[in-house]
Amino acid sequence: MFPLASVLLPHVPIRLRIFEPRYRVMLGRILASGRPEFGVVLIERGTEAGGGEVRFGVATMAHIVQMAAQDDDVLVVAQGTHRVEVLAWGEDDPYPVATVRALPELAWDDDLEPLREQTEHLVRGVLARAAEFAETDWDPDVGLSEDPVEAAWQLAAIAPIGPLDRYRLLRAGSAEELLSTTRSLTEDALDTLEPTLGGDTVDQALWRWLDEDGGA
Repeated sequence: MFPLASVLLPHVPIRLRIFEPRYRVMLGRILASGRPEFGVVLIERGTEAGGGEVRFGVATMAHIVQMAAQDDDVLVVAQGTHRVEVLAWGEDDPYPVATVRALPELAWDDDLEPLREQTEHLVRGVLARAAEFAETDWDPDVGLSEDPVEAAWQLAAIAPIGPLDRYRLLRAGSAEELLSTTRSLTEDALDTLEPTLGGDTVDQALWRWLDEDGGA
């Protein structure tokens, strides 16, 4: 397991710089195993470096797709694949280890397509507004998967929200819950931009963005 101060969601890439000796040991072992994957879990209390952190109980498995060794660290690009629930934490060996079980994949219903479209429009609009005032992790025009469930996870990943809110999304029990909660949390993020909306109220800005491009 690789504890971080951020949340990895399924079907989303992550870039890591691995420099601690314990995680270099982990990397060597998983590569030797023929299964180049590891779990990424959010830290509940503590810091990323040094150990001793307390971790949350739901994680995302990450599949390594690219590596580059440097003098003092290893750069890793991995892709989130599926969610797991931690059943028990073991003793660090020397990195965190856990017994886990896979959580069910989210099922898609075509009736959710209007909600998905509205959520995407809102997330991109708020992300574009946020990008006017600060550097954001994602470009507002970033491409999404054509698979609707994968796209829902990717929307949850690019939404301009904090790690605890994103962890709430990681625990979603259905695609509808994932989309509706992403939308609700993004609306909350819009509230923080109220002083910069150029005369619009938050509600006016929200509906203006939702009504653009033919009322998506």
